Amino acid sequence: MAADRMRTPFKLAEPVRQALAAGRPVVALESAVVSHGLPHPVSLDAAARLEAAVRAAGAVPATVAVLAGELVVGASPEELARLVEPGAVKLAARDLPAAVVRRLTGGTTVSATLAAAEGAGIAVLATGGIGGVHLGAEVTGDVSPDLVELSRRAVAVVCSGAKAVCDAGRTLEYLETLGVPVVGVGTGRFPCFYAADSGYAVPFTASGPDEVARWIRALRRLGERRGLLVVHPVPARAALDPGTVRAAVGQARREAEARGVAGKDLTPYLLAALNRLTAGKTLETNLALLEANAALAGRIATALAG
Repeated sequence: MAADRMRTPFKLAEPVRQALAAGRPVVALESAVVSHGLPHPVSLDAAARLEAAVRAAGAVPATVAVLAGELVVGASPEELARLVEPGAVKLAARDLPAAVVRRLTGGTTVSATLAAAEGAGIAVLATGGIGGVHLGAEVTGDVSPDLVELSRRAVAVVCSGAKAVCDAGRTLEYLETLGVPVVGVGTGRFPCFYAADSGYAVPFTASGPDEVARWIRALRRLGERRGLLVVHPVPARAALDPGTVRAAVGQARREAEARGVAGKDLTPYLLAALNRLTAGKTLETNLALLEANAALAGRIATALAG
């Protein structure tokens, strides 16, 4: 037991450790986008671009990954390259103990990255789209653990709404039930990942990073141990038509059902299918919104540190 208390599966990269110790801004980035969300080698290039966007905004990037059972906050390019090797797995928050015990290597989803960020003392996380209430959840019960983790981790998540394979309306309802505030930056509408508008309004809007930082401080002063969902629309130049996205999602879901794809494999399968069905357009859009969200998260973290 004493030996177990002395060991820790948690590792802070030195630049991240120094930034946190000095009170400088840090942004957590998930790595399931590297291991499962984007095709290789695009995924590794995207990871580098996201970190560059965070740095350009004045913050320190901290990409989270699990490497041989060690939870790394601030993975290096060489470490991230291990996520595209055979055997790398996709890890949600509930999988972290198993990953430690079994010494797994894998990319962290938003839920796992939230857990790591809060443990490290990082207040802002950037991603493309969160998981949500999946289409058909009234039958399957498929609700992403991202939502529950948002309700119990004091971390602000910057995203372009829920992934396109989710039910935006039900996701917003579930976030309300969990007590997670949702605030739009640059929009009064809840984005639909590849499209700027899901058809639903957001309950609150903020004028920019400074106001979002005030929201985060307000949650702290109120003693809240829950996150803040900051939604940011995909850049207009890269946005897709909502009707085109809905049609492609419907076709991708039918294909997945016919092939029996479910569980953790479903979202990566659907994203790959959407890229194929739209002749690569969804991949271009995904990269654009990931970079834009990383930049906004960097500005929010910088405002919060200031």
